[in-house]
Amino acid sequence: MVNEVKETNHDGEKPEEETGVENKYLLPDKAYAALKWVALIVLPALAVFAHVVGPAWGLPYVDQIVTTLNALGTLIGAVIGASELKVRYSA
Repeated sequence: MVNEVKETNHDGEKPEEETGVENKYLLPDKAYAALKWVALIVLPALAVFAHVVGPAWGLPYVDQIVTTLNALGTLIGAVIGASELKVRYSA
């Protein structure tokens, strides 16, 4: 049983008192890691898969689907980059 629960400003992170380090990112650590994995691995792989398999199965709008997946990966990369820039230029 938990005797004391410490609140944190960021979901999924340990409070500053426990780590001794303040998280200066816009995103919590777990969200950053998950979004980075999705943007760098999942979406590009899914886009290539749709581009290769879609025409073979006669799926409609394959080019639009691939473009949307790539644009979504770029958007997520921009959010991650904005979080990184906030830390780099704040001091």
